Amino acid sequence: MENKLTELIVVEGMMEAEIIKSELESFDIPCVLKFESAGRLFGITMNGLGKVKVMVHPEHLKQAKELLESQASPETDDTEE
Repeated sequence: MENKLTELIVVEGMMEAEIIKSELESFDIPCVLKFESAGRLFGITMNGLGKVKVMVHPEHLKQAKELLESQASPETDDTEE
């Protein structure tokens, strides 16, 4: 069996990527962060060096996308101001 990973999302910055990774792993979805090491080493975020790809196994892609979409959807607030 080949262990190919599929790109789930690309985010700007390691902090956001780590948050997404933590969220996915809390739902038993293993993932890997793929990034350019020079950007992290030198703290450079221009020209794509700050981009981080969140990679998952293809069999987890649908569940991971649904999880991200549910987290990104705005919560409705029924309270009046």
